[in-house]
Amino acid sequence: MVAAAVLLAAGAAGPALAGDDYAQMLGYLADSRIDGNALSGARGAIAANQAAGDLNQQANLRSLAVGRDALASANALQRRGGEHYDVSAHAQARIGGHALAGASGIASINQASGSANAELNAVVLQAAGRSTRGTQAGHRPVAVVASAERQTVAIPAGRTASRNVAVEATALRGFEGVLQLNQIAGSANATDNRVLLSVAPGP
Repeated sequence: MVAAAVLLAAGAAGPALAGDDYAQMLGYLADSRIDGNALSGARGAIAANQAAGDLNQQANLRSLAVGRDALASANALQRRGGEHYDVSAHAQARIGGHALAGASGIASINQASGSANAELNAVVLQAAGRSTRGTQAGHRPVAVVASAERQTVAIPAGRTASRNVAVEATALRGFEGVLQLNQIAGSANATDNRVLLSVAPGP
């Protein structure tokens, strides 16, 4: 009788332990991190997309036009609808260690932990070969067209108990250039960074 009771108790505890392990796994999957020596000393055009969760959308766009009648533009449309997703108990996005230390150039980073988030980085550079005097070429506008729709949960699956984004003091140390950074912890968020530069020759 005693042995039977012990076996029964162990059997009853099994599903509960499995449930705890599954919850911990989901929490781990909603943790995105760039650390160590990742991209340290890198030079030039640097781009990184990192996501932990479901249905996240990320884009890094670059457009460069050089010439007599140069015209540069970038277009992005991010949209989702009708999907269901779980909301993690904890969401964290972090850049630490010596990541990107001593790097230089144009760095565009999208980092997300959670679900149904949209992130965009865009850099548009236009160098027209004509002077603005006597021509309209120098007035051609550089453009970034971006659109992102916030997503909602048709049937809420809970709420994120804690959300944290951070860049540690040791990361990005000594970086030189243009840095675009989107960090999201949570669900149904939309963020973007845009850099537009138009250069015309002097007289």
